[in-house]
Amino acid sequence: MVLLVIAVAVTALTLGLALKGTTDNPYQQTRTATAGPDVVANYVGRDGGPASLDALTQASGVVGHSGPYPIANPVLRADGDAVTVTAEGRDSSATSVDQPEVTSGSWVRPGGIVVERGLADSLGLRAGDPITLSGLSFRVAGVAVTAAMPSYPMSEPGLIWVTRADAQRLGAPAAPVFYVMNLKLADPADAQAFADAHSRTGLSLMTSQFISDQDASLVVNSQQDLLVGSWLLALLAAASVAVLVGGRMAEQTRRVGLLKAVGSTPGLVTAVLLAENLLLALLAAAAGLLAGRLTAPLLTSPGAGLIGTPGPPSLSLSSAALVTAAALAVAMIATAIPAVRAARSSTVRSLTDSARPPRRHGKLIVASAGLPVPLLLGLRLAVRRPRRSLLTVCSIAVTVTTLIAVLTFQRYADNSARAYGSFGAANPQNARNSQVLLVITIALVVLAAISAIFTTWATVQDARRPSALARALGATPEQVTAGLSAAQLLPALLGAVLGIPLGLGLYAAVSSGQSLPVPPAWSLAAVVLASLLVLAGLTAIPARIGARHSVAEVLQADAT
Repeated sequence: MVLLVIAVAVTALTLGLALKGTTDNPYQQTRTATAGPDVVANYVGRDGGPASLDALTQASGVVGHSGPYPIANPVLRADGDAVTVTAEGRDSSATSVDQPEVTSGSWVRPGGIVVERGLADSLGLRAGDPITLSGLSFRVAGVAVTAAMPSYPMSEPGLIWVTRADAQRLGAPAAPVFYVMNLKLADPADAQAFADAHSRTGLSLMTSQFISDQDASLVVNSQQDLLVGSWLLALLAAASVAVLVGGRMAEQTRRVGLLKAVGSTPGLVTAVLLAENLLLALLAAAAGLLAGRLTAPLLTSPGAGLIGTPGPPSLSLSSAALVTAAALAVAMIATAIPAVRAARSSTVRSLTDSARPPRRHGKLIVASAGLPVPLLLGLRLAVRRPRRSLLTVCSIAVTVTTLIAVLTFQRYADNSARAYGSFGAANPQNARNSQVLLVITIALVVLAAISAIFTTWATVQDARRPSALARALGATPEQVTAGLSAAQLLPALLGAVLGIPLGLGLYAAVSSGQSLPVPPAWSLAAVVLASLLVLAGLTAIPARIGARHSVAEVLQADAT
C-alpha cells in the first residue's frame, strides 16, 4: 500500500515534467509547411491602413512579406451555432510568406471559405458544409492550418479565410475592415526587437515566438495542472504513508525490543526502520517514472491547429532525480518521527509490548461528560491521538481543496462559455483541463479513502482496550462503532471547512490573474457534506469490525 500511494504521486509529477517542450516540433513543422512569417502586423486604425503597413516592407531587416490583407469580423452560422470569426481576405494564388496548408478540401474561391482546423474541429465543419456569414450564404471549401495566427481557441475569435472581395463585402459600417501583413526577416531572432521598435497606436505586431507560446498553451496548462496536482498528491501521500507506517511500527514493537536487546543502538534501529520504507519509495519512484513516461504521449497532442507529431516526452536525468528525491522525501517525512519514537522506547517495554496508559485531560473529561456516548468516545479518542487527528485534518483539507478548486474552474468554464457564446465555439482547452483535473481528483479521492480506512483501522487497534472497557460499562457495539467513526469525523470537519478558502486560494494562485468565480454557497456546503458522508461510510467498516471483538478476550489479552 505504501508503494501504491507513493507511486500515484510520482506518476503525476513525472507527467508534469515530461510534457515540457513537446509542442515545439508540431509548431515548427507547421511553420515550415506554411512558410510562416517572423512577424505579423495588424493595423486597426480607420485611415491609411494599407499605406501604414506598406511602410513596414521598407524597414531594415525585412526580406519578404505578404499582404496587406483585409480583415472582417462577421458572424458565422452553421447547424445552429452562431460564432463571431475573423475573416481574412486572401488571393486564390499562393504566396511566399504565410500560405496556409490545406489539410482537406481546397483553397478559397468566390463563395467558398477555408476554416482554420482548430475552429473547424470545435464546430464540426467539413469541406462542402453550407454556412452563412453575416447572413450571406457560403460553403466550406476546405480546412487549413497556419503558423501566422495562434490556433483556436487561442485565436479568439476563430480564423477563416475568404477572397478579398468577400472580406470587403463582410465589413460593416459599425465594424469596418482592418488589415494584416505577414513579414519575413533576415534574422528571425530579431523579431521581438523589430516588433518593439515599430509598434505604435493602431499598429500591433505579433512575433512567431508569441504564436508558438500560445499554441503550446494547451499542453502547458495541462502540465501546470499536473505539477500542482502532483504536489497535492505528495502531501496526501505523506499523510497516508505516515498512518500506514505508524500502524506497522505498532506491530513491530517487539522486534524493536529484540534489536535493542542484542546490542543495537537507537540510531541503528531507526536506520533499519527507515531503510524498509525508503526501499519501498525507490521502487515506487521507478514504477511512477515508468507509468508517467508511458502515459505522457496521451497528453501531448497540441490540438487540431498544428500539423506534425509532437516530440517524445522529455524526461532528463535531472527530472528523474527530482522525482526520485520527491518519493524519498515523502517516505522520509512520514517515517522519521515514528521510527525515532520506536527506537527511543524502553527495551523492556518493547519486549513486553504492553499498552501505553492513556493521557488523561481533566478539562476534556469535564467537557465531554455530558455528551452522547458516541461523541464522548470519539472526542476522547481524537484528543488522545493528536498527531493522527492532525493527519486526518490535512488529508481531508487537501482533498476538499482540490474539489473546491475544480468546482471553481468548472464555474469559470461555464461563465466563459456564456460570456463568449457569440464569440467562440466550444473551447477544447477547457475540455483538456477538465480531463486532467478529473484524473487528479480521482487519484486524490482514492488516496484520501485509503488514508481514512487505514487511519480508522489504526485507531481501532489502539483503542481495543478503551473500547472494550466502554462496552463492559454498558456501551453498545453500535455506540462504539459510531464513536470510532466520530474520532475521524471531528478532525475531518475542521479539514473540510479549511479546504474551502484553501481551494479558492489555490485556484486564484494558478489562474494567472483571471477573475475568481466563487461557486454558490450551497455547492461549497455540498462538497463539505458529501466529503463527511463518504468518510463516515469508509470509516464505519473497520470501526464495525473492531467493535465486534469479544470484550472478555480483549481485556484478558491485555491483562496477560
